[in-house]
Amino acid sequence: MTQEGALRVEPVDGPRDLEQFIRLPWAVYAHDPSWVPPLLAERRQLLSQQNPYCAHARWQGWVARRRAKPVGRISAQIDRLYLEHHEADVGFFGMLDASEDPEAFAALLNAAETWLREQGMRRVHGPFNLSINQEAGLLIEGFHTPPMIGMAHNHRYYGHHIEAQGYVKAKDLLAYWLGLGYETPKTVRKMLDRLSRRITHRSLRRGAFDEDVELVREIFNDAWSRNWGFVPFTREEFHELGRSYKLLITNDFVQIVELDGEPAAMMVSLPNLNEVIRDLDGRLLPHGWLKLLWRLKVRFPRTARVALMGVRRRYHGSPLGIALAFTAIEASRKAAVKLGVREAELSWILEDNQGMRSIIESLGGIAYKRYRVYEKALA
Repeated sequence: MTQEGALRVEPVDGPRDLEQFIRLPWAVYAHDPSWVPPLLAERRQLLSQQNPYCAHARWQGWVARRRAKPVGRISAQIDRLYLEHHEADVGFFGMLDASEDPEAFAALLNAAETWLREQGMRRVHGPFNLSINQEAGLLIEGFHTPPMIGMAHNHRYYGHHIEAQGYVKAKDLLAYWLGLGYETPKTVRKMLDRLSRRITHRSLRRGAFDEDVELVREIFNDAWSRNWGFVPFTREEFHELGRSYKLLITNDFVQIVELDGEPAAMMVSLPNLNEVIRDLDGRLLPHGWLKLLWRLKVRFPRTARVALMGVRRRYHGSPLGIALAFTAIEASRKAAVKLGVREAELSWILEDNQGMRSIIESLGGIAYKRYRVYEKALA
């Protein structure tokens, strides 16, 4: 597609540039029926230096312009925790959005790569907005439905333009769709009955909110510690996440599973806020917050997303591990159905996590969206 006017890619420098960076997707996705405008307040917090992520990472953004009109954006990130955990000089790109303009994609990716190379990075992975613990991957299958809360969305042409710059697949992440009216397999019911004296579950305790949030973080970091791309949640990051969702989730949407009285697994589900925020156009003020809370009370979303799930690593690959996972799923399903939720997305799941995929598929789950993480050597 031929574009008119010289292209300039300039770093984000100051509040005005940052606001333009944040608002650029409104132009890129103006005619995409599946796009859900993110909440502006949430985007500003994500990209603020007050974001706890910035305590262990740094990022730089760029905006591409033609005739002073923004046509694209990108970020580059370096995460100290990733470097320490993986002992690899890998940086990241993210926040990539642009009109269908090959020159803009090439220039934006080049800006991010140059910055990472100057910081000593030898390889780049992405997209991540901004971390693997936030929005991860580029949508390559499943464009027909809007994204769930906390999941990325992009135009179909993005992948072509990224690959044209020498990027190749590093890993695919899957989103599963699961109807909550499924019949639990008989073998699973027998197993859970047999272990019912040893395996119990409970909901989040509001009176011990911080304690339970910390427990969920600790289980997650242990369960995921050997997964591809893993970066541990810091206490500050996870508790900030907990505070941001405190008013929006019920206690039963957080399930902690115990084995012989010891916490061994957890699952965190989120009501799909994207169902109820689309018409807010990103704005919570002056009346958006009231609309959001009213809708959650009166017209609870009919879909939910299982955003976090983990079984302590020592139970991985064992019958107990399978039982712990099924217990978390069953408890979360009952809580969701009670509130009128009919379908759920479980995301994301690593494509090679056959254990988790088998559990979900045994319940009738279907992999309906695929997100790709790309990589490229920085010569």
